[in-house]
Amino acid sequence: MSEGQRFQLSTIGALSLSVVSSVSIVICNKALISTLGFTFATTLTSWHLLVTFCSLHAALWMKFFEHKPFDPRAVMGFGILNGSSIGLLNLSLGFNSVGFYQMTKLAIIPCTVLLETIFFRKIFSRKVQLSLTVLLFGVGVATVTDLQLNVLGSVLSLLAILTTCIAQIMTNTIQKKFKVSSTQLLYQSCPYQAITLFLTGPFVDGLLTNQNVFAFNYTPQVLAVIVLSCLISVAVNFSTFLVIGKTSPVTYQVLGHLKTCLVLAFGYILLRDPFSWRNILGIAIAIVGMILYSYYCTVESQTKASEASAQLSQAKESESDPLISVENGSGKHLN
Repeated sequence: MSEGQRFQLSTIGALSLSVVSSVSIVICNKALISTLGFTFATTLTSWHLLVTFCSLHAALWMKFFEHKPFDPRAVMGFGILNGSSIGLLNLSLGFNSVGFYQMTKLAIIPCTVLLETIFFRKIFSRKVQLSLTVLLFGVGVATVTDLQLNVLGSVLSLLAILTTCIAQIMTNTIQKKFKVSSTQLLYQSCPYQAITLFLTGPFVDGLLTNQNVFAFNYTPQVLAVIVLSCLISVAVNFSTFLVIGKTSPVTYQVLGHLKTCLVLAFGYILLRDPFSWRNILGIAIAIVGMILYSYYCTVESQTKASEASAQLSQAKESESDPLISVENGSGKHLN
């Protein structure tokens, strides 16, 4: 198996793990929040990150990966930013209508494209932009029902969009810049994310629910579901960093909308949630957009790879061909 095939296989594995684990944790958390009444999402996320760090520490002790320290300021800033983006998304949901919150999540892709174009000179072809437009339109049709605006909610949504975009771009760029794996980056940034949410979580949750997380009645059933949610979160956090590192922040967001469509479908099939023709139409349009995005990205990556290999083989031929070398040498002499 060639290196390119191994990379494609590992990327497919990362995408599959991300989809399965994310859909599983959404169903688990929905049962925890809706059925058992545990509505403290931010505090729960801090526990997720703490369990993820402990799991990675155990994996490091068993030598499943190598610890690779790098710029501590970059790690700390990245960890705090990532934790803050989660808290702001939760606040955005709390202070906005569900429809406006869905619009906030939809805005992350165009914002990421804009930031990568401006600051990293990344070029998104017209075909890729068209596929993203189709995807966002489909998800919007399926999920956005009402748009109620207020100043505080709009500011929180704007901050959530910016911090999420920057954090996801940093997830990709840090791995490439410092040559660290997704596991190494997650292991070092997890404590800062966990501490940020652990300190702010009870306050944010209290603001949103008017309840105290520490005064909640933790029955054995609640504790069992919380433990299950924390265990699934290890796969969610690991696959998130893995997917962004292997692909791009935009691809990760596209994958996120696929999860949204799957959650809607599973909610209807398993939980008998209300479902309309608008949901079906929106999901169908979104899936078309995802297929187009995947196709165009694959074609463009193959084109770039073939161009790079052609240039490499041409360079090798010019080095090995004595006639070309002589001509080049004479040309230099004449100049």
